[in-house]
Amino acid sequence: MAELLYRLGRFSARRAWVVIVGWVLALALAGGAYTLWGGTLSSTVDIPNTPTSEVTDRLQEDFAAASGGTGTMIFSTEDGSAFTAEQQQEISDTLTEIGKIDGVSATVDPFATEAQRAQQADQLAQGQAKIDGGREQIEQGQAQIDAGQAQITAGQQQLDQGKAAAEAAGADAATLAQFAAQQSAIDAQQAELDTQQQALDASRAELEAGEPQLQDGQTLLDLAADLRTVSADGSAAVATVSFDEPLMNVTPETKEQVEDTASGADIAGVTVDFSSDLAAGVPSIGGAAEIIGVAVAAIVLFIMLGTLIAAGLPLLTALIGVGVGAAGSLAFSGVVDMISVTPILGVMLGLAVGIDYSLFILNRHRRQLREGAAVHESIGLANGTSGNAVVFAGTTVLIALLALNVTGIPFLGMMGSVAAASVAIAVLVAITLTPALLGLAGKRVLRKKFRDAAPVPVKADLKPMSTGSAVLRVVAGVAALAVIALPALGMRLGLPDGSQEEPDTTQYRAYTITAEKFGAGVNGPLLVVADVEKPAADTADTAEAELTHLQATIGQQIMDQKDVVAVAPIGASESGTMIAFQVIPVDGGTSESTEDLVHRLRDLTPEGATHALGVAGMASGSIDISEKLASVLPLYLAVVIGLSLIILIIVFRSLIVPLIATLGFVLSVFAAFGGVTAIYQWGWLGSVFGVHEPGPVLSFLPTILIGVLFGLAMDYQLFLTSGMREAYAHGSSARLAVTEGVRAGRAVVTAAAIIMISVFGGFIFSHTAMIRPMGFGLAFGVLVDAFVIRMLVMPALMHLFGEKAWWLPKWLDRILPNVDVEGANLERAHHATPVTAGAEHATSGAHAAAEVPVDAPSHAEHPGDGPAHKA
Repeated sequence: MAELLYRLGRFSARRAWVVIVGWVLALALAGGAYTLWGGTLSSTVDIPNTPTSEVTDRLQEDFAAASGGTGTMIFSTEDGSAFTAEQQQEISDTLTEIGKIDGVSATVDPFATEAQRAQQADQLAQGQAKIDGGREQIEQGQAQIDAGQAQITAGQQQLDQGKAAAEAAGADAATLAQFAAQQSAIDAQQAELDTQQQALDASRAELEAGEPQLQDGQTLLDLAADLRTVSADGSAAVATVSFDEPLMNVTPETKEQVEDTASGADIAGVTVDFSSDLAAGVPSIGGAAEIIGVAVAAIVLFIMLGTLIAAGLPLLTALIGVGVGAAGSLAFSGVVDMISVTPILGVMLGLAVGIDYSLFILNRHRRQLREGAAVHESIGLANGTSGNAVVFAGTTVLIALLALNVTGIPFLGMMGSVAAASVAIAVLVAITLTPALLGLAGKRVLRKKFRDAAPVPVKADLKPMSTGSAVLRVVAGVAALAVIALPALGMRLGLPDGSQEEPDTTQYRAYTITAEKFGAGVNGPLLVVADVEKPAADTADTAEAELTHLQATIGQQIMDQKDVVAVAPIGASESGTMIAFQVIPVDGGTSESTEDLVHRLRDLTPEGATHALGVAGMASGSIDISEKLASVLPLYLAVVIGLSLIILIIVFRSLIVPLIATLGFVLSVFAAFGGVTAIYQWGWLGSVFGVHEPGPVLSFLPTILIGVLFGLAMDYQLFLTSGMREAYAHGSSARLAVTEGVRAGRAVVTAAAIIMISVFGGFIFSHTAMIRPMGFGLAFGVLVDAFVIRMLVMPALMHLFGEKAWWLPKWLDRILPNVDVEGANLERAHHATPVTAGAEHATSGAHAAAEVPVDAPSHAEHPGDGPAHKA
């Protein structure tokens, strides 16, 4: 590999314009492919085979009306007064226009809804009054019938007594005939009274039959009493927009058309804001914060390298690589599902590693020029040594990112694949375009005073650190990281909602107005589905009555659950075996109480239902996604740790070094988790990092941090430990080799880490809630890993282990491949110029990180192929 890269570097330097034109064409092709075939990016995260997705799939099959996604917009008066009749009409007209947009299935007019609710309440009141009046009339009629019956009974008794007396006295036939006539009159009265009683009983039965349905209707109205669409003071209204497709399938163009129509209405005295379901678009980059991050990286490069040409070269190559990677990945968005933050992660990584990888080759080349090497030969050697280590380091990052596919979560695998592609492009740019530009720049990458004069190497008199100092470093470093990691024990995962957006965004305004005027739970409604028996009623009226009764019965049991504010029926499926409710929790969708409520509802099998309830909706989906990601996190961490051990054992031919490196990686990852939790979930230092509303940690952030920090941690481990290994192989004692390796690599490791932190840190103040914690987590993870683990704890542990750090069983040593990451064999083959004795131990150029800036010569300036070389 080293020889191949050597030849590639010399070819690129000699055919510089061919390589440059090739990359310009690649950039143009990637941009053209994006223009022609680029699709849409989703603003929502979805994972198949979760409880939420299963409910959504069932709804699509049998309940189309409830399967489409919804979004809300908040109309509010500017002065806080109640809407005027004219404003209400204009809002209603606007919603009618929105309902005509292709892809929109319906809109819910808040004023019409409130009017319907009032009308229903009035109808129920009238119905109850009618029943009460009918009951009173029935009671009065019954009293009259009872009185008549008493009269008839008394008359019958008198007649019977008179007839008996007459018969006893021997009454004649005429007298008995009179009694018979009286009996006939009484019988007629009784018959009429019985008829009246039958009519009254029929009225009573009809009244009793209608009363349960009226009670069910009243129950449903009471359950939804706190689910308002117009605020109590009449100054705000929530309008719902329903789409034909689930929310993640709704195109940004459709959402933009909805926003444009609502905003374009320009209703006097009324403002309109949109929920994150509608307003969440594709995150943008290139803002002030990101530019500042790149500017800091440029300053670091200039301070380190001393010339504008040298400082600008890594930036130029990184930007070209990022352009190709970003446009290329977006070109595939038309054929694969891709969430909006996917290309952003690729840009973040591509920019950071692109600068660093180019810097490593450049720095090695500059040192060799100072030692008197010819320009093209130096470029070839730098590409074969430092470029070889760049390829290896980039490969470790690729492996970690591609391993995200083992989680079985499609969007996460896609993020890893796109980020891996961006890193691969950064590596290709570093080993081809960097040599080409170096060939054009010639010796102008050096300061003027060093272009023609060879420096005098400085022999450094180094000593190992003391054992006491090493122990103190380990204890202090591990204790500090353990304390920082403590908040991770309480880390909750979730997806951001409108409350985490910037205060000047429409999503945040919509969230806060909704919470203030309607309650926090309206921002996180749940869609609850109950399976029921198919109605056995013969008529439509009885079927409707049966459905209303089921809705009231099940709805009341849902309402009886803790933390439920309101329950509103949505309707029944086409088959009649599924009924759906909208459930409003007490708190927002990201709260712990809502999470607990979702689990309780899924465990509930209410009376009237055949199975446990199903729960869907954005809040439910966020909970399921977070739990799914949390469940695969240990597997992914195990895969990454296993890869770490295997790779480092092969590279350093040691068992202790990989263990130290891997344990250090675990410490830095959990410290990053702790920092993210403390700031974004607990709100510590919120004013510094723009966290105005703490919430759960971004659900896929821990997995992304593990993947990215693994690759970068292995880079820094390679930068420093390769120098130690080479010094040890040259004959230095194990403990002196530690000091020499750190001294040789610390300058470039420091610069590389600062560049990484600057680039990632630029995204901390992004306007997108998903991006900010990613930027912080990556920047903070690099900070603790580079400066605490790799430059403080790891060297101290290496010192304490001494010779044992390089122990490897003989049987394992025989079967392991010999990976010449440092390119030492290449240096010997091309007779690299030796430098001052005493410097030959430091490194043979692994990753060029074991080199200090060439304009400040030191102990590290050597090619590492002196006679003492044993590697």
